[in-house]
Amino acid sequence: MGTILLVVLILLLLGVIPAWPHSRSWGYAPSGVIGTILIIVLVLFLLGRL
Repeated sequence: MGTILLVVLILLLLGVIPAWPHSRSWGYAPSGVIGTILIIVLVLFLLGRL
């Protein structure tokens, strides 16, 4: 379950990079939020709590 969540979050992070045409006007906010969530999930995964 944790691995699947990690893969999904990585894909979401790639999808909101402002270089893509559909997200160019969003700025860096979505990737920052998803990046923060990704770091939290990664830390929990490495600590064995997920």
